[in-house]
Amino acid sequence: MYFVLGPKQFVNALTIGAIYALVALGYTMVYGIIELINFAHGDVFMVGSFVSLFVLTNILGATGPAPDLATIVYQLVVTFALTMSVVGVLGVTIERFAYRPLRNAPRLAPLITAIGISFILQNVVQLIYGPSPINTPQVIPPSARVDIAGVSIGWINIFIIVTAISLMFGLQLFVSRTKVGRAMRSTASDREAASLMGVDINRTIAITFLIGSALAGAAGVVQGLYFGNITSALGFQSGLKAFTAAVLGGIGNITGAAIGGFMIGFVEVTAANFGFFVWAQAAVFMILIVTLVFRPSGLFGQQLGERA
Repeated sequence: MYFVLGPKQFVNALTIGAIYALVALGYTMVYGIIELINFAHGDVFMVGSFVSLFVLTNILGATGPAPDLATIVYQLVVTFALTMSVVGVLGVTIERFAYRPLRNAPRLAPLITAIGISFILQNVVQLIYGPSPINTPQVIPPSARVDIAGVSIGWINIFIIVTAISLMFGLQLFVSRTKVGRAMRSTASDREAASLMGVDINRTIAITFLIGSALAGAAGVVQGLYFGNITSALGFQSGLKAFTAAVLGGIGNITGAAIGGFMIGFVEVTAANFGFFVWAQAAVFMILIVTLVFRPSGLFGQQLGERA
C-alpha cells in the first residue's frame, strides 16, 4: 500500500483511518456488551467536534495556530480533557434515559430510538451553529512539518496517528488488565452469569458508553484539528464509515474495529488518489455490503448466535 499511494498519501490514509478507528471503537464496544448498533454514535462524534470548537474558541480564545509549543500543549490538553469528559457524560446520559429502559424490549425498539437520538443531536447542533460548515482553529500549524527519510510529514499527522494508537493501546490494556475491563468482558460474554457473579451490569454498561463516547469525543477533536472545518452533517457521513470499519473488522472485536478503521482510511484515500474521488464513499459502502453478504462476522469476529 505504501508503494501504491506514495509516502505522503500513505500518511494521509493513516491519519484519516486513525479518526475512523477511534469512532469505530465506540460502535464495537457497545455492540459487544449489549448487542446494540448505536446509530447515534456518529452524531456523538459530531457533538465532540463542536464541543472542541467551543472549548478552543470560547474558553481558550484560540483563533488560529498557537504561537509556541507551550501554548499548543496547553490548548490540546485542555481541549481533549474537557471534550472527552463532556461527550463521555453525554454517552452515559443517552444510555441511561434512552437505551436502558428498552434493554429487554424487542430489538427494533432501541434501534429506532438510536436513530431518533441521532436526529435530535444533529438538529440541536444545527439550531446552535447552523447547517453550514464552520472553520475550526488549527492549533497545530498546518505548515509545521518534519522530514523523515526524505519525506515531509505534517506534525498534525504525526500527532493524530500517535494519539489514536495510544488511546487504542490504552483501551486494550484497560479491557484486558483491569477489574472493570474484566467485568465488561464477562458482561459481553454472558450478562446473566456476570450478574450472578456480582458484576454490576448497569454500571458496567454505563462505563462502556462513557469510554466509547469519550473516544468519539477525542476523534471529534482531531477531526477539527486536521480538516479545519466541521459541520452538523459530519456525524452521519463519518459515522457510517466508522460503522463500516467496525463491521469489517468484526463488530464486537476491539482490535478488529481499530484495524478496520485504518483499512477504510486506505480505501478512501486510494480511491481519491487514482482520480475516483466521487466514488470514494461509494467504495466504502460497497465494502460494507460485501462484508455483510459474505462474512457478516467481519475479518476478525466470531459468528455469534442469538442471545437467549
